[in-house]
This record gives sequence, structure tokens and C-alpha cells, in this order.
Amino acid sequence: MIKFSEKRLREIADKAHQNRIVVFGDLMVDQYLWGNVTRISPEAPVPIINISSEQIRFGGAANVAYNIIGLKANPLLVGVLGNDRMGNIFQDMLKQNNLSSEGIVVAPDRPTTVKTRIIGNNQHIARVDQESVEQISSDLQEQLYKIFVSHIEDAAAIVIEDYNKGVVAPQLVGHISELASRNDKIVTVDPKFENFFAFKNITVFKPNVKETEEALAMRIRDDEMLIKAGNKLLSVLNAKAVLVTRGSKGMALFEKNGEHVFVGTQARKVADVSGAGDTVIATLTFALSGGATIKEAVTLSNYAAGIVCEEVGVVPVNLDNLIEVVLQKQTSKSA
Repeated sequence: MIKFSEKRLREIADKAHQNRIVVFGDLMVDQYLWGNVTRISPEAPVPIINISSEQIRFGGAANVAYNIIGLKANPLLVGVLGNDRMGNIFQDMLKQNNLSSEGIVVAPDRPTTVKTRIIGNNQHIARVDQESVEQISSDLQEQLYKIFVSHIEDAAAIVIEDYNKGVVAPQLVGHISELASRNDKIVTVDPKFENFFAFKNITVFKPNVKETEEALAMRIRDDEMLIKAGNKLLSVLNAKAVLVTRGSKGMALFEKNGEHVFVGTQARKVADVSGAGDTVIATLTFALSGGATIKEAVTLSNYAAGIVCEEVGVVPVNLDNLIEVVLQKQTSKSA
């Protein structure tokens, strides 16, 4: 889509490194329990798994921040945790990754969102979720908004990650959007169905095809219908750009000036698409904060998505690797 010189890539990265990117949304803990199936339970027809190892990772909006760390920028996580064991573990993980906890609000009446995946004999056996999806109280919304007010001057961009867990409340989003607009800040959004049309007057709106179909109540069977859907979202949301991710088909960018571009995937062999959406919006926002044009930012995020899709599991993007891959693939294409 866009061909980069190494100088241009370094120019964008060097500028972005100086910036703080606020990441707001549903914070989660991804817990993985690995073990071996020993036998079938006598109590019910289910496998008994002898757990041998546990891994705990950032999930939800926190994974976007983790990708931003991989890009060597400075994220500030803003969201809600519970006053519980996993909330404390999350806070410890922030310290281990040199992330500030200034944006964290602890709510004693809500659990920390935890997704526990149980894997036996290298197969995904079950997933257990602990969460509340009720909208946060007006008091919590006010506390979160005050964090945005105190950090708006030193923030170059804001990422809003909505997983429909109740933290990204429409009223709060409206206040954040107004604050960002008054201060001329970049705002990118990764939406979910329930609040899909709450994100007005933003920089980039990034749904996937399925989310777009559900929100617009239409089947997107071909490129012509996708163009119609993209333009409708631009109009309804008054966004500067809409980026629809299409899985193995790549992405489609729609701009307010009427231009649209289809971008093919950069993944050579897709091993796992987990976390690719988080990588896309992290890289997109990082690049925009570094002065990239929207087409440059989309191109870089597409390369980044291609890299992580070739890895198994949720893997954050790495800036040096991203630059190396971009330059290598451009060279191979022109050879």
C-alpha cells in the first residue's frame, strides 16, 4: 500500500517514542492452565486434568498497552480492577513492566475480569470466565474522567478498547471524545456491538467485518457491499476514517474525503489470529502519534498483524522486528 524508506520508518518511530498513549477500556487477566488428561472423572463424563503449569498475561485493553510497550512507546492504562487476588496480580504485572498504575481505579463491588483457559494434552479443553458486564456507576465514570482531564495535555493519542464489560460507558465516551476534540488529540476505537454507535467525531473507528454486519444489520457478501457499509459508518459516526479488518482478507480503509483502499494480508502462514486486533489498533495509534499519515499507519498495522498471526498464542509486536520485516518484504516484492 505504502512503500517506506528506513529513514521514514525511523522518523515515525522516533517521534512516537516521545509520546504518551492513553489506553482506556476493559482490563482483563488471561490465565492459562496447562496439564495432562489423566482419566475421565467418575463424577461426570469430563476429563480430569493434572495441572502442571500456569501462565498469567495481560488481556483486553491491557494487551493493547503491552503491544505499545513492544513498539517502545509509553502507554498509560486507564480502567477498573476489582479488589481481589487477580486485581493485585494485575497491579504487580504493571510494576514488572514499568507501567504506571495512575489510571487504575479499584472497585470493591466488581471482580477483576479473568479469562481462564484450561489446556490438556495441548488441546483447549475449557474456558472459565469471571466478570461483571454491568455498566460502571456514575461515581466510577467520574473518577475515570478525572484521570483523562489530568493527563490530556501530555497524551498524544487515546485508544478506546470496548469488550462490552461495562467500563466503556456511552456517557463517559462522550465526555472523553469532547475533551480529546478540544485538545486536538488522536482518538482510535476498537468497538463491540452494544456501544457501536456511541463513538462520534473520532480519528479512526476499527471494527471487524462481523461487528460491522451485526451493527448495520446487513450481510457483507462482496467488496461493493463493504464499501457501502464503510461509507455509512463514516457518515453516521462522523469519523475521519474507518478501518474494517477482514481476517485473512486483510483490511479496508475508508476516509472522510471519499477515498477507500483494500489492503491484503501480510501474513505468509496464519498460525493464530489471537490478539491480532489488539496489535492492529496499537500499531495504528502508535504510527499516527508519530506523524504518520492514515495510509502509512494502516500499512504498518497490517504488517504488524501479519507478524503476530504467524505466531502461536497472543504475542505482542516488536518495533525492531516490525521495521526489519517491512524493509525485507518491500525488497522481496521489488526484486
